[in-house]
Amino acid sequence: MNEAPQSKPTSRREFIKTTGRVAAASALAGVALPHVHAAENNTLQIALVGCGGRGTGAAANALSVQNGPINMVAMADVFEDKLQNSYRGLKRRYNEKVDVPEQARFIGFEGYKEAMDALKPGDIVILTTPPAFRWVHFKYAIEKNLNVFMEKPVTVDGPTTRRMIELAEEAKKKNLKVGVGLMVRHCRARQELFQRIQDGQAGDILAMRAYRMHPPVGSCFSKANDGSLPETLFQVRRFHSFLWASGGLYSDFYIHQIDECCWMKNKWPIQAEALGGRHFREDYIDQNFDTYAVEYTFDDGSKFFLNGRTMNRCVDRFASYVHGTKGLGVVSKSGHHPGECRIFDGQLMENDKMLWAYPQPEKNPYDLEWEDLVDAIRNDKPYNEVKRGAEASMVTSMGRMAAHTGQVITWDDIYNSDHEFAPDLEKLTKDGPAPLQKLDDGTYPVPMPGYTRKREYRS
Repeated sequence: MNEAPQSKPTSRREFIKTTGRVAAASALAGVALPHVHAAENNTLQIALVGCGGRGTGAAANALSVQNGPINMVAMADVFEDKLQNSYRGLKRRYNEKVDVPEQARFIGFEGYKEAMDALKPGDIVILTTPPAFRWVHFKYAIEKNLNVFMEKPVTVDGPTTRRMIELAEEAKKKNLKVGVGLMVRHCRARQELFQRIQDGQAGDILAMRAYRMHPPVGSCFSKANDGSLPETLFQVRRFHSFLWASGGLYSDFYIHQIDECCWMKNKWPIQAEALGGRHFREDYIDQNFDTYAVEYTFDDGSKFFLNGRTMNRCVDRFASYVHGTKGLGVVSKSGHHPGECRIFDGQLMENDKMLWAYPQPEKNPYDLEWEDLVDAIRNDKPYNEVKRGAEASMVTSMGRMAAHTGQVITWDDIYNSDHEFAPDLEKLTKDGPAPLQKLDDGTYPVPMPGYTRKREYRS
């Protein structure tokens, strides 16, 4: 969507150069070089780094592709129970495709290196640890000449965004294929919706709105460490609760709808202003707000409104909409899949006003993103989604920071920010100091809008 110089922090005007229409299957970029893509009939080997639910799911998607063969040969995680549970589930389902003996299952913060060392250049590593570790692991994958699939978000703050964009350029120079888990971009229904919106069927976009409202999920709400884990491992295990590890529930849960709406606009917003708060929190110690209301503004003055709520016993809603001068577009009706994308004449979703609807059933975008990545590897197509993934992650952080500080946060503010949540992350050990330190009263620092205005929490 946008192009940018990579060498140093800069202004948004210098950073962005708008391109033409977004490619249907992926953000494609790079110059083809030989020797790092798979020949048509070769088996691709994969290693899984980060064996939680999403990592296990991504591995399952990889092992299910139609353009195989693909086999898993190594796994790594800092928690043995997660790795073993993932292994057993994948082995039971895929049997001979999962050839990971005990000596190829690596535990600890350095395990990612051993897992990648088990691959050959041109194979694929799946990076699905908490997002804070993404740049560390991606850097080593580039050194090993590996193709990569990485989960979103890929960054959680300004400094790591700049670092990831620089690494994306290094990967391009080596012709490595890199997919980012914003799978909605690979949804064929939304690709057609995007094209129809760009062709003007809904008119000029004036506003967009998205809702992600549901009870607590993942590890977003946490109670105090009971001492059964070292503090660092506790924060990694409960990563949705800590901004350094994941960007919190805002970044991890809301990025999909932020990305899909900005995609339909074919622009990134220039600023964000937001409200948020903590309610009914009892003795939970995490850093998250449980309500967020964010107003993103684009350079033409149009708006994108994001509403998030993570509370029990409230109305649940999971949808995204585009409002144009001619009509309304449904980007997500009730979740990621199926999209059930539609365009209506006017602003009411009435059947007699429907101009277009994507036919059902739809293919699962979690599968499609892997089919597209493997196709690029096997046929040596340019394929690098990291820059766009980093920008989506940063725009997400922009809205989060606006809510947590109570300030208007611009693209330049978040991109040039010097607040790296977890510096020296590559040196992290299980028994060393945790990236987030407790306050004198034994609690963790939480956002306090209006009081912490330059950073999201007291350090």
